[in-house]
Amino acid sequence: MFVDRVRVELQAGKGGDGCMSFRREKFVPRGGPDGGDGGDGGSLILQAQDGVNSLAQFATRRFFRAPKGTPGQGSMRYGRNGQDQILLVPTGTTVIDAENGFVIKDLTIEGEQFVAARGGKGGRGNASFKSSTNRAPREKTMGALGEVRDVILELKSIADVGLVGLPNAGKSTLLSQLSAARPEIADYPFTTKHPNLGIVEVGLERSFVLADIPGLIEGASEGVGLGHEFLRHIERAGLLVHLVEPAPVDETDPIANYNSIRSELIQYDASLGEREEMIVVTKCEMPGAQEVCQDLAEQTAKEVFMISAMTREGLEPLVQEIMNRVEKRRAKKSEIKPVPATMTPSNRNQVAKPDETAKPPKRLPPHRTGATAELSSDHQAKDFDDEAFRQPHASGEPEPGS
Repeated sequence: MFVDRVRVELQAGKGGDGCMSFRREKFVPRGGPDGGDGGDGGSLILQAQDGVNSLAQFATRRFFRAPKGTPGQGSMRYGRNGQDQILLVPTGTTVIDAENGFVIKDLTIEGEQFVAARGGKGGRGNASFKSSTNRAPREKTMGALGEVRDVILELKSIADVGLVGLPNAGKSTLLSQLSAARPEIADYPFTTKHPNLGIVEVGLERSFVLADIPGLIEGASEGVGLGHEFLRHIERAGLLVHLVEPAPVDETDPIANYNSIRSELIQYDASLGEREEMIVVTKCEMPGAQEVCQDLAEQTAKEVFMISAMTREGLEPLVQEIMNRVEKRRAKKSEIKPVPATMTPSNRNQVAKPDETAKPPKRLPPHRTGATAELSSDHQAKDFDDEAFRQPHASGEPEPGS
């Protein structure tokens, strides 16, 4: 089951209460306070993890609770901390505040963690209130409550390339031909009901992630045909590959279909209209495909590719061009700006040099420096030449054993 949007309530653990206790032992006069502090409550942590493909584990569970800290006890025994709970979510999950609708955190890097609900601090026992003027404190504090958050987890697929187009344009077939993914393929619309990801290998060490976005229709930006459910998975794709069917079954105009999908993308998110795009005419073995390709090239002033996923015609040039564009985009993202040195206002705008950040050499103890550094169980002072042994200490340094 593929789930890409869930609403859950996260509650961190409560801190343990502090203890009020006094030492009471026979033959121990003036026994003082010995109440220990309570343990901290456990936190709920969201962690992005590759290999987790959906939010299905959250679909049947509405509430998540972290363990609470145990209370302190007498004899200065402190309470145990509640264990933090790590919840694994797919890479690309957005954490949204359910009440106000703002984005709390965007987990786009594998292994990235976010403390969604922090555990409460443990209470203080009366031993921590002891002072020179208050030798028998009778106060303690209760453990703090853990944070409670009602959040929406929304998955937006992370892929280098996103396939878009009308239903039955050939997106799933193309994905199955280029990668090991096996999406459902049939001759009726909306066969694909959720995004499918596949890794396309180009040579030995080159690859990119390709996402098959379910078919879009007119009005998708307004939610028609589960438009919002599909469109959000396109937001993270760096390159859009727009597939155009030359002879649709419903006998609609291919050029008008292309413009309609482009309009829906722009209405949903204006940045999608500026996203890099490749236009591909599928099913090139069908009559009229060449004319559609020429019309699209004239209208858009872009290079239009022609392929056939069934006969694999034109797939190799298309994959090579996609790989080249993906690598150019990766190169731009990998450009790292120099990080200014912080800590002091005087060097806030300066770039830290390598020798400035290097750690100073470790200082050796006196017995490992000078002539004594050569002494060991097998090499005693009597084994060394007297003059050579005393030469380093002629400058006033203390002699061995002095």
